[in-house]
Amino acid sequence: MKTVLHDYLRDTRALLLAKLEGLSDYDQRRPLVPSGTNLLGLVKHLAGIEYVYLGTSVGRPPAGPLPWEADGSVWEGADMWVKPDESADYITGLYREACAHSDRSIAELELDAPAEVPHWAAEERRTTFGALLVRVVDETAHHAGHADIVRELIDGQGGKDSTMLDEAGWSEYYTTIQRAAETFK
Repeated sequence: MKTVLHDYLRDTRALLLAKLEGLSDYDQRRPLVPSGTNLLGLVKHLAGIEYVYLGTSVGRPPAGPLPWEADGSVWEGADMWVKPDESADYITGLYREACAHSDRSIAELELDAPAEVPHWAAEERRTTFGALLVRVVDETAHHAGHADIVRELIDGQGGKDSTMLDEAGWSEYYTTIQRAAETFK
């Protein structure tokens, strides 16, 4: 089971990072929905997720605190967007380091290894490494889906199934869905 979860996690991490390819710094950072969701911010957020749940929570913290955790701005959403002085290379490098850190935990720990999430309520803090691994797989997939949508809004590049139809086929499909929705106006 651990191998299957790890394989899904690795694949989804790669899909997430692929959403940044070929985009300008502006397009990687700009929010495209009212919540402020942006591609590079998703990567930054997931770096923290990897470090906390598959590192710190199992007694394997990163070498140093993440800047947005050290100053407490994580609780104000600072992990969901990238400051001008944080380069794309810095954020993607940080994510790759966090993933490598997590990969070592996955290789060395059993799913039933005890874990304790420091920012959870005291009565809910204790869990297992396996539960946290499932959580990280879920969280990464969740945000990779957001990245699919944000990337499509930027330049029309859809998710991994986007090549199922050509442009005319997608247009027809969209029109079919729109017509069905209009029956409820």
